[in-house]
Amino acid sequence: MSANVHHVSNGTDSSNDIAPKIILYTNHGCPWAHRAHITLRALRIPYEEVIIPLDRPREPWYLEINPRGLVPSMRISNGILQDEIVTESAIVSTFLADMFPNSSFWPASRESPTSALTRARIAFFADTWVGKINTHTVPVMMADGEEKEKLGGKLVEAVKKEIEPMLEGAGPFFGGSESITLAEALIAPFVIRCQTYGETGLIPKSVLKGFDALPNYSRWSKAVRAEDSVTYVFDGPAIAEKSAERIEERKAKAK
Repeated sequence: MSANVHHVSNGTDSSNDIAPKIILYTNHGCPWAHRAHITLRALRIPYEEVIIPLDRPREPWYLEINPRGLVPSMRISNGILQDEIVTESAIVSTFLADMFPNSSFWPASRESPTSALTRARIAFFADTWVGKINTHTVPVMMADGEEKEKLGGKLVEAVKKEIEPMLEGAGPFFGGSESITLAEALIAPFVIRCQTYGETGLIPKSVLKGFDALPNYSRWSKAVRAEDSVTYVFDGPAIAEKSAERIEERKAKAK
């Protein structure tokens, strides 16, 4: 395998008193891989990372790890598990949360009578964002002029209808938690990108004004975007620049 491995120390936590060896195959520009970074940081799990370039075909060695060629992928060994591979962002994040228990982040299903319900609500929240909100962002970025404003309004309305009610009682994090949860780990990459795109003009500034008018969402979003676990690998200007280039390429191909 030809790759540069970079060690990231998030703490000294371990599972079953056996320090794991975790290698995360990732790209810091990918929102899906960002989910795994947030989870690792929030749970203070040390890991090594291998950056996978996404602007060219995957190397054969990486396709042996993940035949789909996507990031993130994770290799884990801990004395019981030996070089096991876990793929897909939500699965990687949930696996880590289950393996390194933290009741405020992701309660064990049998921890209390309400734990299974909390897990279900977090899963539904994440599913709602991906299915009902993410579908709006690229069309907004692709549009121009009045159409851009119109589609931006639809994005705000979707957040108002689908997300705002679920953040009732956020304290400031999902479900009233005072610290970040798996809900934030799965959704924060898209929240912080929406903010960045609004600040750089990829989506209309009116979208950010619309978000600010939603009391639950605006309070929650501000807390999310201030979290170290969310920001430590996030390079907003670079991501905005790369996203703008991709949008222009798609527009050119669509002509």
